[in-house]
Formats: sequence, C-alpha cells, structure tokens
Amino acid sequence: MRRNNLTFLFVVLMLTISLIVPVNGQFTDASLKMGKVISLIEAYYVEEVNQEKMVEQAIINVLKELDPHSTYISEKEVKDMNEPLIGNYEGIGIQFNVLYDTILVISPIPGGPSEKVGIRAGDRIVKIDGENVAGIGITTTKVKDKLLGKKGTKVNVGVKRKGVVKLIEFTITRDKIPIHSLDAAYMADDEVGYIKLNRFSFTTMKEFHKAVDSLLDLNMKKLILDLRGNGGGYLETSVRLVDEFLPEGKMIVNMEGNHVPEKSFLSHSGGRLLDNQVVVIIDEGSASASEIVAGALQDWDRGVVIGRRSFGKGLVQRPFNLPDGSIVRLTIAKYYTPSGRLIQKPYNDGFEEYAKDLVTRYSKGEFVYADSIHFPDSLKYTTLLNKRVVYGGGGIMPDIFVPLDTTGNTGYYSDLLRKGVITNFILDYVDRNRDEIIHRYSSFSEFRDQFKIDDLMLKDLLVAAEDEKIEKNELEFEQSKEQIKVILKALIARDIWDMSEYYEIVNEKNKAFNKAISILKNEETFFSTIDPGLILKDLH
Repeated sequence: MRRNNLTFLFVVLMLTISLIVPVNGQFTDASLKMGKVISLIEAYYVEEVNQEKMVEQAIINVLKELDPHSTYISEKEVKDMNEPLIGNYEGIGIQFNVLYDTILVISPIPGGPSEKVGIRAGDRIVKIDGENVAGIGITTTKVKDKLLGKKGTKVNVGVKRKGVVKLIEFTITRDKIPIHSLDAAYMADDEVGYIKLNRFSFTTMKEFHKAVDSLLDLNMKKLILDLRGNGGGYLETSVRLVDEFLPEGKMIVNMEGNHVPEKSFLSHSGGRLLDNQVVVIIDEGSASASEIVAGALQDWDRGVVIGRRSFGKGLVQRPFNLPDGSIVRLTIAKYYTPSGRLIQKPYNDGFEEYAKDLVTRYSKGEFVYADSIHFPDSLKYTTLLNKRVVYGGGGIMPDIFVPLDTTGNTGYYSDLLRKGVITNFILDYVDRNRDEIIHRYSSFSEFRDQFKIDDLMLKDLLVAAEDEKIEKNELEFEQSKEQIKVILKALIARDIWDMSEYYEIVNEKNKAFNKAISILKNEETFFSTIDPGLILKDLH
C-alpha cells in the first residue's frame, strides 16, 4: 500500500511540473501541497526509492484512467514513434527478410544508398563490418540494429550473389530513407483509379498528388480510396486530403475541448478531384484521420462510403515534453464531423473493455451482419445536403455494408501464415526463379494475366508446411485453396515488382473492392446512395 501511495505522489509531482499551468501566475494550492509532500518523502522516507522507474510506470497507469489515448512515451520510444509520420528513417535502404538464417535482400529501395552502390534483389548479406551474420540465428531486430544508423555514417557489407564465386564487398553510406504512406495506385479499369493509403504522414499529400496526377493522365474519371487498416496520423494531412474533393468553404472537421478554443477546419479551392466520383472503403481498422476523411465526404454527400464500421477514435492528443526527453500525449479535445457527429466511441467502462471492443464486435456478429449494429436515436444525425440519416458516437458507419469475407479462413491457412510458411516459401521460390519470371513476362500486366499457381507449386507448399510440423488437413486446404493461390501470386508480384502490384492481384478477389467497382460503374447506384430522392435523368 505504501508503494502504491508513493507511486501516486510521484505521478502528481511529474504532471504538476510538466503539465500544470499556473493560474494567474501562481500554482494552485493543490499543486503546492503535493510538492510539499514529495519533498517530505525525499527528506524522510525510510526506504530507498527508484524514482525514475516508479514515476514512469505510475504515469502510464494514471493516464490510462483518463481515457484510452492519453499516453506516456519514453525517451527511447519517441524517435521510433515519429519515424512513420515524419516519413523517413536513416539506414542503407533495403527491404529484407531472414531466410534460412541468412539476410536476403528482397529489393533495394529505389534511389537509396544500397541501390546506388549496386546491391540487387536476391543478394545475401553474410558479413556486416567484417562480422559474420549468416548461420548464427540473427533476428530481424538485430539486422536493423546493425544496418540502421545516422545519415553520413558508413557500413561495410559482404554479399553473396548467385553466379559469383567470391564475396562482393560494398561500402554503403547511410542516408535518409523514405517511408511511404501510399501502398498502391493503379487503374482498375479504363476509368476507375485505385489508391490505398496506410497512414496520414508528413509525406502523404506529396505521394497522393503524384499518384492522382499519374492516374488523371491515364484518363481516371472515378476513384476508389482504400482506407482499410489505416490507423490515422496527422490531422492536417487528413484535412488536406478532403480538400481535394470539396469546394471552398466547407467544414471538414470540428475540434472541441474544455481548455482549448473550438476550431473548425474548412476546405479551400483548387482541389484536383472536385468532379471525380469517389468510393471510400473503410473497416474496423480505419481510425482517427481515416474517420475524418470518411466522415467529411459522407456528411457532404460527396462520395459513397462502403465496408464496415470504423474504429471510433475521435480524441485529439497534444504532446507535452518532459524534462528527460519523454513525452506525455494528453487528450485535449474531441473530433466532430461536419454534421456534428462525435467520432469517438464510448470508453466509460474502462480501459480493458475499450481495448477488447473489436473482439466484442466480432463476437456479436457485427463484422458479418449489418443488422447486428444498433444505434440509439440520440446518435442520429443527417447529412448536410441530402439529409440522409447517419449515426455518431462510435466510428463511421458506411453507406453500404460489406461483410468480412471468412470463406477461405481455416485453422490450416492460419498456421501457414502464422508460422511464416507462405512467406518463406515465396521468398525461396522467387530467389530461385526471379530471372526466369522476369524473362518470361516482359511486364506486370503479362504476369497478372498469364501466370498461374499450378498444382505442383501447391504440392511443394504442402511439403514445406509438413517440414514446419504443420499437420496436413485436406478438407481445410481445399476450403482455403483459392485464397492461398491468390496470396502466393500476390507475394510473387510484390517481390518482383512492388506493393502496388501486390494489391492489384489481391483485389481481384476482394469483395469490398469489387463492390466499389460495381458502384462506380453504375451511376444509378452511386447517385441514389448519396441522394435516395434523386432521379437519375435529372443528372444529365
């Protein structure tokens, strides 16, 4: 009990020093009182106290009691946290995997330090700074520790390359390596473009503009914006993205809090996609900035939102720097869509219940049946132009529900993924057949249209599974067979080309993607969804 009480005191002290702003130039009586108590503990307490450890753990626990998204981030975690949003890290610039206890280069990042010195896909890094790294049980984390480093520093690597007897030595000067927030951009047919974003980072709009310009050059008239699994990022980036679709002066999101002034973010003129029809795909992994985008386009009847109810994160965090370089991210406001809907789902039942919300949704059948989702009338709102009914208080509910496709999911397929059998099988397959694939298929489109996963390849996969002690299950394999074939082909496309080609293969059989295509190809469906009272002939 003494230790718990002491923990609480240290927490209050830390928050007092770092976060509490004096009222009229003076600290409150409560903060002064707590400071006095801490001084007494430091002067007179009977035992030695590890202040740093106690304070850190206590801050985590106290913030957890406030809301699910007020968090403490240690000094060590701050840099790692910032990298995905800033949009780069410093290293040698390769995509790699550890295959058969060896570092296998999947591909050098275009324009990065490794590509510049001649590192190729399929190379095996066996030495780093003269130290053997092959056959020693090296982990992915250890590889990153050795290859990441400050811009301008050098690292020597020894590479084993097929067809070359001697080890090839490279000296690579580390540099800033871009982290892309745009996974895929391609034309799904002669007029429908597809863009998938994995986060809203500092570089997102530059990537988005480049992709949109290239698709417009290919005669794109309509767009599928895929935000599934996109957990959010910078508010400003989401606002700029919505700005591409709305005319000037439209509210995109409103921010309200007790101790911050209310602020509305409005659209400006000059968006690239003002006249393009858009379908936004979301799911339970779409959160925060993704929900701002989907909610704004839905509220303004600007596009059709399809998929499953989004995560429901509508709390605004502000970072406060602490003296040791760590950060407290404290919730200061809430996000509201243009119609006034609160994005944030309830968290009154505590952190544990909040954390298992998605599991609860799944168990109630919400991922499969739209009628499993119930909203009270108190959460009912209407869109701003066509007065359609929408709901707040727990994420964004799509206009058109697309259930989770579980037809190919089996325990056997899960084991293949979980134990890395499929990934390692494709890494090995591409390593052995890369030159032949590139020679046989002069372009990705030829590969997409002509390459087939045959029975011999599936038989080899089953053998690889048995080698990993996965017991063969013929019934479950047959149930998952088509899904396995799709993922195998997609992974080959990724390793030979890039992630955009991966998604082009995967999406061929994806229900949400195909639903989006059908909506955009049928104007009556598209326009009647965003305006049920609209007569199609009035549009022309």
